[in-house]
Amino acid sequence: MKLFKALTGIAGAIALTTGSAFADDLRWKMPVAFATNLPGLGSPGAWVAENLTTASDGSLQVRVYEPGKLVPPFDILQSVSDGKVEAGYTWIGYDQGKVPAIPLFAAVPFGMKPWAYTAWYYYGGGHEMLQEVYANKGFDVHAQLCGIIGPETAGWYSEPIETLEDYKGLKIRFAGLGGKVLEELGASVTMMPGGELYQALEKGTIDATEFSMPAIDQLLGFDQVVKYNLFPGWHQQFTAQYMLINKDQWNKTTDAQKALVEASCTAATTLGLAEGEYKNGAVLAGFQEKGVQADQIPREVLQELKEVTDKVMEQESAKDADFKRVYESQNEFLETYKIWDERAYVPTDL
Repeated sequence: MKLFKALTGIAGAIALTTGSAFADDLRWKMPVAFATNLPGLGSPGAWVAENLTTASDGSLQVRVYEPGKLVPPFDILQSVSDGKVEAGYTWIGYDQGKVPAIPLFAAVPFGMKPWAYTAWYYYGGGHEMLQEVYANKGFDVHAQLCGIIGPETAGWYSEPIETLEDYKGLKIRFAGLGGKVLEELGASVTMMPGGELYQALEKGTIDATEFSMPAIDQLLGFDQVVKYNLFPGWHQQFTAQYMLINKDQWNKTTDAQKALVEASCTAATTLGLAEGEYKNGAVLAGFQEKGVQADQIPREVLQELKEVTDKVMEQESAKDADFKRVYESQNEFLETYKIWDERAYVPTDL
């Protein structure tokens, strides 16, 4: 009996590290949609992979593949679902053509601030809805919120945007639901990965682009090609990234390994937001000496964009039951959150 108790204690200690004394070691390949040197956007994926390997004591080893090295950025969801790779790290809004409700978990025009989104995701049923949305469209993945950043810029332009008429006929790279809004305004919207945008701007393949926040856009060199940068990022007040894990692989993990994935991704979400908030102010302050004109969209123009956005959201809700259900859930949360948001925070000018 003493020997049994001793062995049980040892097994329990091992289980705390590996999840089970008899668990198989897991080796996951994880292609990422963003270069891991991009702060807040790509960096959390690399951090999570390293942390999972270290914290699991090697029972769960994750190897990161930079964009395009193993799987094209826009093919990550399908590759994970099909089991071609065990995991992937991406902005899931790229898959709105396959899963119409997915952009609501990625970036919503005139949507929630990052911390409000995480409140809804963790406590308002968002995480559970996301699993259901994927399953309803036949994708075998487990999705875990694994990074978030604050507002993007509203894009980079060779000419100033002063009215909504200026979008008509514009060839622009614009992602997610915001792209649908600009299509309503007559823009020619295209999608391409971030690594292709500098060349596309330089060659005139596109007239304008949005991609991310100032700390990232500067690294991609947009300010070297065009000089008008618009704010605020009405189309993406938050940008959320996820770790997608093949469902069979997820089911193979022990409870301890699952807990490590959840904890690591939650930590990465905090770190990603913190990194962006820390770096963006200094980058934006330095734009002027580079000849960049950072313009604010007039409130009346923002109001017009909001009206078009509301129309697009109604259209998307009418076409897809999951979209309608998730959008209504987010709006229900916002009804009470706005009371807190408007009263609790000191104005920035104070």
